[in-house]
Amino acid sequence: MKTTAKEQLVMRFPETEHAVSQSLRRLSGLPLQVVFTENTSSMLSYRKTAACLAVRMHRMFLSADEAVLAEIAAFIRNRRAATPLMRVFIQAHGHLIGQARQHRTIVITEGRVHDLAALFAEINRRYFHESITAAITWSSRPPRSGVQKRNLGSYDRRRDLIRISRYLDRKAVPHYYVAYVVYHEMLHAAVGTQQKNGRTVMHSAEFRRREKLFHDYERAMAWEKGCC
Repeated sequence: MKTTAKEQLVMRFPETEHAVSQSLRRLSGLPLQVVFTENTSSMLSYRKTAACLAVRMHRMFLSADEAVLAEIAAFIRNRRAATPLMRVFIQAHGHLIGQARQHRTIVITEGRVHDLAALFAEINRRYFHESITAAITWSSRPPRSGVQKRNLGSYDRRRDLIRISRYLDRKAVPHYYVAYVVYHEMLHAAVGTQQKNGRTVMHSAEFRRREKLFHDYERAMAWEKGCC
């Protein structure tokens, strides 16, 4: 599978992201999994999973002070909570939203044959305790014959976005193989990268171990070997 150049970059503000996430957990008193995005339409959203509340928030909030974070925490606890400081903060940082618009992606999950949303939801429940918050979409490029394995999927960590090649949206491609590709890219979101001897390792030993936990792994590998 292809991993984009962005996947190979070290996160720009890992310490700040950790600090903000920790502050939100402390202020809300809730088990949160926080993901920072550059979404241009939604600055803050959350959904309940079996293990925690999955929160997605714009990267602008990395510079928010304690008062703004306290309002966000209150909003997460109760959607009816007043958020005047948060609204003023978003207005003051609107220029950051504008900078990201050029990267806006239209998310399309329903294919002619395979439904990515259904696959993502099933895999998220079965393997990740619904902890993966990435968006998923079919690639915008039309399918090409003879596509190479590395182009079948990608995960962009900075945008928390999984893309799956439209080449797989065919009757000739088994449902279990598409599920495997989706699982592979979700695993990138879950495991992340490692630094080893100055190199960024995307497929670590831990990644390879967990990759084989996919229930149809052997069958998917056999099909891939026979067709690609």
